[in-house]
Amino acid sequence: MIGYLARRLGQAALILLGISVVTFVLLYLLPADPVRQIAGRSATAETVENIRRQLGLDLPLWEQYWRYLSNLLSGNLGRSYLQKSEVSELIAARLPASLLLMVGAIACELTIGLTMGVVAAVRRGGWVDNLLMVFSFISVSAPQFVIAILLLYVFAVKLGWFPIGGYGTFAHLVLPSLTLGLLGAGWYARMMRSTMIEVLRQDYIRTAQSKGLRGRIVLFRHAIPNAILPIVAMIGIDIGMFMSGIVVVESVFGWPGIGQLAWQAIQRVDIPIIMGVTLVSACAIVIGNLVADLVAPLIDPRIKLR
Repeated sequence: MIGYLARRLGQAALILLGISVVTFVLLYLLPADPVRQIAGRSATAETVENIRRQLGLDLPLWEQYWRYLSNLLSGNLGRSYLQKSEVSELIAARLPASLLLMVGAIACELTIGLTMGVVAAVRRGGWVDNLLMVFSFISVSAPQFVIAILLLYVFAVKLGWFPIGGYGTFAHLVLPSLTLGLLGAGWYARMMRSTMIEVLRQDYIRTAQSKGLRGRIVLFRHAIPNAILPIVAMIGIDIGMFMSGIVVVESVFGWPGIGQLAWQAIQRVDIPIIMGVTLVSACAIVIGNLVADLVAPLIDPRIKLR
């Protein structure tokens, strides 16, 4: 276990290093000038050059990256160009909202998606199966803002069950979580259906049925635990995706998460915040995949960590 963790952490370090290099270079190549955003349109050329010198943006690319990497290794994500605050503090302030939305979204997509997948597999070939698969196709194809606005219109404006936007109570969490849950549920439903159909054809399922076990016992004790392994890996990816924040959903519902912070930074070309959010998101994906790999042997003891 220790050797496995050491190898995975070494791989994670290399991945994060590569992501930081690629992101830094892409931001350097942007046609937008962050100094102009800071100085304003009426600033003189001398003022612009002074700001550029103070931020170190007049240095060669490799030297800028080296300085950034040196600060990063000491735990410093840099300082926002426009907000004049530490990036780590800005991200930490938005982190609870992002974590809450992540938990709510994953809970919704698992509840909806796994239920649809299991029912479709058990009823495969029938109208229930076809209806659920059509719904799953629509859910993965529909744009985020369409689902978000539709849910807002029906449940917030017309019915008045939930607030239109904001953050702070369980009621504020329901609609954004359901929006993301519906978007992800289609993938989980299709994956669960395919794996469940394969598992239900196995000999040990037929043996359990021939022993006279009830259908529910066979389903929940034998079929679902063996069909859920690919889902665990998908959850690891979703952790990183939701941690980075879903910009459209957060904007529609006024959710103060990391995604909204990143969108504001992109509009203002605030490079330290963009780099910080990117690295935090990458860390979340790496950690999510590592946790998924560690959980897999607990579900299926036949899996060995190597």
